[in-house]
Amino acid sequence: MKRNVGNVERLFRVLGGLVLITCAVMAPLSLAVRLGTFGVLGAYMLFSALAGSCLGYALMGRSTCPVEPRRG
Repeated sequence: MKRNVGNVERLFRVLGGLVLITCAVMAPLSLAVRLGTFGVLGAYMLFSALAGSCLGYALMGRSTCPVEPRRG
């Protein structure tokens, strides 16, 4: 997949993902609710930050990456 997430946004996605994973562990809700909401969203945020690519951005044709990758 083509990289479409800039470095600053990747940092915020990592921080947001860690906060959501923490909520999945510590929230006073049932396990199914915690994993189904906070866990899945947190895992996606971390994955998209580490991969540098967001499926939603790809579907919309959007990119926050300032430089297009070189073709070689």
